[in-house]
Amino acid sequence: MQNYVITIARGFGSGGKDIATRLGKELGIPCYERQILTMASDQSGIDESVFVETDEKLRGTYLANVLRRMPISETVEPMEKDFISDVNVFNIQADIIRTLAKTQSCIIIGKCADDILRSYDNVISVYIEAPRAACVKSIMEKMHVSQKRANYLIQTTDRYRAKYYRYYTSGKDWTNPINYDMVLNSDRVGREKCVQIIKEYIKIKFGEIPDEKV
Repeated sequence: MQNYVITIARGFGSGGKDIATRLGKELGIPCYERQILTMASDQSGIDESVFVETDEKLRGTYLANVLRRMPISETVEPMEKDFISDVNVFNIQADIIRTLAKTQSCIIIGKCADDILRSYDNVISVYIEAPRAACVKSIMEKMHVSQKRANYLIQTTDRYRAKYYRYYTSGKDWTNPINYDMVLNSDRVGREKCVQIIKEYIKIKFGEIPDEKV
């Protein structure tokens, strides 16, 4: 196997991005989140703000458009009228995620990457979650907001991530452990130990960490 990919889905405030970043540094591989939006913009010519607006969210008109949307697996060309539709924006990102999975070892945060790459043998999918109290504490410290504001941000962010995931995976539940190789409670395990557990699982699944420098 030439390369491998770790996908990280995460509850807001669980430390999933922090864990992914630490893991990437230890493995010496890139970690993609916002960068995928920039890459999608560069590839398509669509302004990056469009990708930011739809990043793991559904714009308000999605229900009105659901009956006339194109098949999820197809990306339309620039001259077609649906080129900047939410679904096409998703498909452009999905194409980039598939290309990354075929060409390099990396970590991909969010963006339904676990489902997009579900048929790839070189992928490990991880879901990171933590109890609400731990997530609230983390958000309050990181964003310098009140407890009330932290609760609101967690509720709204997790809600739109769940809707986004359900929409683009044909109704799957974002938090269902069956979707993933591994589910970790970052509060109980600890973020650094989560990194070590994922590294050990890479060795278990692939026999070793591919291209690991001894």
